[in-house]
Amino acid sequence: MNQISPELEKKLTAAVENMPAFPKSVQKILELTRDLDCEPKHLVQVIEKDPVMTVKILRVLNSVHCNLPNKITSVNHSVVFLGFNTIKNLALSIASVGILPKHNDAGFDMQQYLLHSLTTAGIAKLLGGKLAGADPMDCYIAGLLHDFGKVVFAQFMPDEFSQALLKSSSENISLHLAESQVIGVDHTVVGSMLAEKWQFPPALVDCMRNHHSPDAGEGVMWASVYAANQISKKLSFGDSGNPCIEALPPAVRNYFGGDIDKIIASLGDLSKIVEEAQFFFQVGADA
Repeated sequence: MNQISPELEKKLTAAVENMPAFPKSVQKILELTRDLDCEPKHLVQVIEKDPVMTVKILRVLNSVHCNLPNKITSVNHSVVFLGFNTIKNLALSIASVGILPKHNDAGFDMQQYLLHSLTTAGIAKLLGGKLAGADPMDCYIAGLLHDFGKVVFAQFMPDEFSQALLKSSSENISLHLAESQVIGVDHTVVGSMLAEKWQFPPALVDCMRNHHSPDAGEGVMWASVYAANQISKKLSFGDSGNPCIEALPPAVRNYFGGDIDKIIASLGDLSKIVEEAQFFFQVGADA
């Protein structure tokens, strides 16, 4: 957070601190996954103590979108069948959707934002599956959370964020540039602050911080999310409040063998990604 005034830093810190906490079950899951000696049975025990989370996980897994050959009847079955990391990230995804505010004073369309985030997540998962060394589900969660800083701005700095949205739209400039001009920092800064508060893995924090940074490096998660974000915008999957589609950096093009149009063509029909996003939105938002 270099070159941020003490006053702005204090304001950002207060906004991050005021964000809702995850349910205790998800906080415990994050704690467990930081323990290298954690066993899958410990994850199962935590989730099964949260009946709402259990129902939502099973509902997602048994939806027509998952195409599983057999019905998943328990959390234990899901971990055995799909793996520790997949179920951990699914729980985190459901919780992230569940804590989104229903309304905000900035006029930011949260449903369109969420559709953009969920489709970015789905595309990032597809792209991550093409790269050696990438975990597709880690790419999914990074895609889902990449813009979460906008939620912080909309909820706790609504006047400034509203001005940034208007400036971005009226001047046809990227929202993160408008935020920097109006607020003094962009959503990647406050989003990564929130990710650090939630004690997310460093790779995920870095991805949230750098998803608009073309010179951020050559990490597979970063490349997947960078490309997925621009693809989701180009195909008008939801609305992130950002009217500008950014050219892919050379490192991202090298990973996927071409520019954004070539990557889109390689992915084929993405309508299922949108359907899955709409379904997941309904599950996550259900009380």
